[in-house]
Amino acid sequence: MARRGLPEINAGSMADIAFLLLIFFLVTTTMDVDKGLLRKLPPPVDEPQNEDIKIKQRNILEILINANDQLLVESDYIQVTQLREKAKEFIVNPRDREDMPEKEAKDIPGVGNVMVSKQVVSLQNDRGTSYGMYIKVQNELIAAYNEVRDEESKKRFGKVFKDLNEDQQKIIKEIYPQRISEAEPKNIGTK
Repeated sequence: MARRGLPEINAGSMADIAFLLLIFFLVTTTMDVDKGLLRKLPPPVDEPQNEDIKIKQRNILEILINANDQLLVESDYIQVTQLREKAKEFIVNPRDREDMPEKEAKDIPGVGNVMVSKQVVSLQNDRGTSYGMYIKVQNELIAAYNEVRDEESKKRFGKVFKDLNEDQQKIIKEIYPQRISEAEPKNIGTK
């Protein structure tokens, strides 16, 4: 009696099906895109400086966020909605107040001699601060800088900051540099 062999399975179509399934899952699944806060770090220092950099207290806007998401700006509790105006006034110091940042003359190419604020915004949050509150504060600070730059752009060039060319934007950034210093989180207040 003769034995019959088993017929072979056609494996070529199985590879095609596996490839189609792979493509299907690649197309239909979503990839998480990382989001975050855009920050430009200062350039690295070539040689370490031995001198202490002294910043006068009047040039620092101190912002603290405690574990209860309360905002303390220069020893006053304020709402997040008030932060933008407070920051704008500090950045610009329109009336040259003695308790606000001092200004120094700076020669900016294309504009000439301009009085530039020595302002620094110092932000420190508690380890228990909610991420939502942290983002709200960041948004208000960035919005304050953007509005100040828009106002200066309109005054100097007749259009908003985002519509300026690269050289004009550089001029405005030199007049109002974004200086936000973030300190290491610590336990400021408890929940």
